Amino acid sequence: MNSNIDATKTVPPPAVTSTAWPRPQYLTLGPLPSLHRMAWRGVGATGGEPWLLLHGGPGSSCQPGMLRPFDLSRQWVVAPDQRGCGASLPTGRTTGNHTAALVADMEALREHLGLERWSVLAGSWGTVVALAYTLAHPQRVQRLVLRGAFALSRREVGGLLLPSSRVRQSLGWGALWPVFPGAVVPVALQRLTQLIQSGTPGVASLRAARGWGLLETASAARSQRRSLRHAALDAPRLAASIRREWASLRKAEKRAVARLKRPGKTRGDRKAFAKFRIQAHYLRHAGFVRPGALDRGVLEAARQGLAVDWVHGRFDAICPPANSRRWAALGRASGGVVAHVEPHSGHLGHEPDMLNKLRSSVRRTLA
Repeated sequence: MNSNIDATKTVPPPAVTSTAWPRPQYLTLGPLPSLHRMAWRGVGATGGEPWLLLHGGPGSSCQPGMLRPFDLSRQWVVAPDQRGCGASLPTGRTTGNHTAALVADMEALREHLGLERWSVLAGSWGTVVALAYTLAHPQRVQRLVLRGAFALSRREVGGLLLPSSRVRQSLGWGALWPVFPGAVVPVALQRLTQLIQSGTPGVASLRAARGWGLLETASAARSQRRSLRHAALDAPRLAASIRREWASLRKAEKRAVARLKRPGKTRGDRKAFAKFRIQAHYLRHAGFVRPGALDRGVLEAARQGLAVDWVHGRFDAICPPANSRRWAALGRASGGVVAHVEPHSGHLGHEPDMLNKLRSSVRRTLA
């Protein structure tokens, strides 16, 4: 197992601590003239224990709430928005955008910052990028904390984009979703890509972008509902916190349903188009990950003696907990330093028990 001794060899000891969410800095990617500029933020104790924060999606971005697991008085968090995502430029651009490029971007950022190694906290799609980075640059990784691991399976994608009749009925918007019941995942992704990539979005394209966002929110709410139902019996004190989170998510779901038929494109719609343009691009290409590559990332982490924490909500309705169970078992069987916990939560990183477990993992000091 690697020590922490040279993790910040070229960086001074902790001095300045910033907990504010700063304006992004930009790193030009690749040789000039370059197409992409990556936005990144550094938050916490400058020169402290360095962490790379990898957001989910694909197509999402880092947000201030994602800092909550960290101790910003002694840890320095580097939070980049992946190519085409969030504040990175150009937003929503798919040209030259693939997983190998994301890995190269993270390595370019590490070199730019003068870090020998850094630890990685990644969630959902971010776990794919984290494992790909570990496979390509294992000597640059201190340890991994992987939340709600995504396996890029058709089951996961279909569970989101091919809602059952019951889910359609519960949302009250069946005919507005452009993917017909009974479609298969490749056909669904092809149809959605055609709509989302449209240069002149019409009503159907707008409903596709809004509907996709609604399905994400509804799936997260479904996870929390499962968690709440079990907590009411097993952990009544925790249930009160989960109920507040679930109520907030249900309000967001209702607002998303109400937006489906509204005319005109808003700023939020423009952001959604950019996000789901990236997401459709990656999902259509199976994440640009070769078969077995994620397993090889797990095995490489074990071979290098990297500590890996798999943290996966027991009631996750988006990425099955079996993903983390299988990879934790694979790493353990290969002699890896593995911890595996299943908090009483769904998919989201800010759910009460999930956040507690992430804090324990991220703030743990390794010998």
